[in-house]
Amino acid sequence: MILLLFFAILFGLLCLIIIVFRVIEPAYMLLFNKPLFLFWNPILNKIDLNDKSILRREFSFYANLSDKKKGYFEHRIHCFINHYKFEGKDIIVTHEMKLIIAGTYIMLTFGMRRYLIELFENIIIYPTSYYSVINEEYHKGEYNPRAKAVVFSWEDFLSGHQIKDNINLGLHEFAHVLHFNSRKSTDPNAIIFFDEFTEIEKYFDDENLKEEIRQKQYFREYAYTNKFEFLAVIFECFFETPEVFKEEFPELFEHVKIMINYQSIL
Repeated sequence: MILLLFFAILFGLLCLIIIVFRVIEPAYMLLFNKPLFLFWNPILNKIDLNDKSILRREFSFYANLSDKKKGYFEHRIHCFINHYKFEGKDIIVTHEMKLIIAGTYIMLTFGMRRYLIELFENIIIYPTSYYSVINEEYHKGEYNPRAKAVVFSWEDFLSGHQIKDNINLGLHEFAHVLHFNSRKSTDPNAIIFFDEFTEIEKYFDDENLKEEIRQKQYFREYAYTNKFEFLAVIFECFFETPEVFKEEFPELFEHVKIMINYQSIL
């Protein structure tokens, strides 16, 4: 009798989960353009006091979160570092380097429920710009979907992280990862990301509108290479000089907010 009751409860919970994810959440997304919930972890992984101190020092984003959301951020940092493989090429990858790289990614994806994606597995770090045998050029960073790798020059990553000049290599390359994921995944956040990208594309595809944006000289010239670089540069500006971005391009700024569900984490 007890066993039957247990299975009845289990079946009921399973039905409830299916209803939430198949019925309620899609309806919620249509109404509010964001997932029904973000954080669901019953037990959070902890990081030590020194790691917390580094995060506070390196990320004002983290420092400004509520204590509860700091806990979720720390949990995600822990999971990211343990999920992905870090590999140094002629450089020793320290724990602090891992924290800064992880913090950049978690900051970008903090409004997403499913943040550990399978489209990359390795984070490869060179001390400075490196030579690519594929296109016979020197690179500062790249996302290679075939190799499932994100590659950084640490010199350029750190410079972009420390100097608020709308050039941030970490945000830029991780933006490419998220865009690629949005074309492959049926996750709610990926769907929203892709939908908003189609809106952002219009700013690039309309030559008159693109020229208007270009004349303001807010986004660096590299943004106009193609629509994918346009998106990546937009993310750099969104996090580095958000007040200026919002003032100059309020509608575009709003699309980016929705794209990464930023309004849910403020």
